[in-house]
Amino acid sequence: MHVTSRLDRRQAMMAGAALAGLGLSGFALPAYAQRNKGPAEVPVDDLMKTGDLADLVLGPENAKVTIVEYASMTCGHCKHFHDATFPELKKKYIDTGKIRFVFREFPLDARAFAASMLARCAGSTEKSLALVDALFDTQDQWAFVKENPTPKLFEIAKQAGFTQESFDKCLTDQKLLDQITASHTRAAETFGVNATPSFFINGKRLQGSPVIEEFDKMIEPLLAQG
Repeated sequence: MHVTSRLDRRQAMMAGAALAGLGLSGFALPAYAQRNKGPAEVPVDDLMKTGDLADLVLGPENAKVTIVEYASMTCGHCKHFHDATFPELKKKYIDTGKIRFVFREFPLDARAFAASMLARCAGSTEKSLALVDALFDTQDQWAFVKENPTPKLFEIAKQAGFTQESFDKCLTDQKLLDQITASHTRAAETFGVNATPSFFINGKRLQGSPVIEEFDKMIEPLLAQG
C-alpha cells in the first residue's frame, strides 16, 4: 500500500512547474510521515459531493451500493487491484447493475499527476477509464524508469487519440492540475485518505488491494437489505 500526505499549495505549484516543463524524470513530491489512520466510515452524502472535477463512474446512479476508489497511477497495489480484482468486480456487480463504481485520482507524485491529467483529457468517461487501464497495463514502462517518461507517456497517449499538440496542452493545463490537486486535498483532509488504493463502500473504508471475497463480504449484506 502506498502512503502519502496532503498536498499544500507550494507542492501543487512545484508539481505544476514540473509538468509545465515536462521535466518529469527527476521530480518527486516531498516525502512525509504517515498520517493517522482515517475514519472507518464517512457520511455518504459528503463522500458523493463532487467539486469542479466530475467523477469517472460506472454503473447505475440508483444502485444500492456505491464504491469509491482513490488510486494513484504509480501505485503498484492499485495496478494489482485493477489487474486481478477489478475485472471480477466489474463482471459480478457493475455489469449486472448492482453497484455504482467511482474512480477518483489520488496521485502520489508528479508522474501520477501527469497520468491522471492525460486520462482526464482523453474525453468521455469511457475513454478516460480506457486510458487509465492502458496506463496501469504499462506502468512499469513509465512510472518507475530512470529516464524521462514523457516519450513513453506520449506513445501511450497517441493510442488514445492524442497528438503532440493535445498532449502538451493537457500537461500544461493549470486548471486541470488545480482540480486534481483540490480533489486530492479534499480526500486527505475530509475523508482521511492517506494511502492507495483506498475504497469506501457506502461510506465504509476498505484499504489495501483486497481480493474479490473481501468485497463480497461488504457488498452482499448491503444488496440483501430491503
